[in-house]
Amino acid sequence: MTFAQKFFNAVDTLPNLLAYLLLGFSAFVENLFPPIPGDTITALGAFLVGTGKLSFIGVFASTTVGSFLGFLSLFMVGGYLGRRFFIERDYRFLRAKDILKAEEWFGRYGYFLVAFNRFLPGIRSAISVAGGIARLKMRWVALLSAVSCAAWNLIWITLGFSLGSRWDIVESRLSDMMEKYNIAIGIIISVLLVILFIWRRYRKTRS
Repeated sequence: MTFAQKFFNAVDTLPNLLAYLLLGFSAFVENLFPPIPGDTITALGAFLVGTGKLSFIGVFASTTVGSFLGFLSLFMVGGYLGRRFFIERDYRFLRAKDILKAEEWFGRYGYFLVAFNRFLPGIRSAISVAGGIARLKMRWVALLSAVSCAAWNLIWITLGFSLGSRWDIVESRLSDMMEKYNIAIGIIISVLLVILFIWRRYRKTRS
């Protein structure tokens, strides 16, 4: 039995209020420990909407607030502990190479990266930490990360709600879509980096 299936069985037996709290907490923790399948659990909440146990608004609100608070928590931790702390320790869930990559991207894209952090599953946590290290302004980070969390969760919950009435099928389809999405994002980012590299080399030769 997978983690998501165990989670499903646990949530399905809980009173609605506790179910919303557990979904929100899972979305929060997923930011701190990325291997936890937060998006799959969010989709599980959407499935429970389809069964009539939970409301769409309740699942959307709880998971979005959880994701938002998780992002802001790591942002503040990054600002408080600083760059050296994370680079030297190279945590398993917050690898130094990912933080360095996020820092490099911040130099190019700034707050645009915060606005799209939820659409970059592999380095969401690194983005939040790097944003804190870079001392970005809290009000803009809060606004843009809230919009990003809301947009991503709306898409994910809608997909989970629309895919069917059997959780094993829903989980399988969502996992497949997420894998393809990650591959596509990886290819797009790689192409953009190559284009940027070529453009910079071209500018140097022209100057």
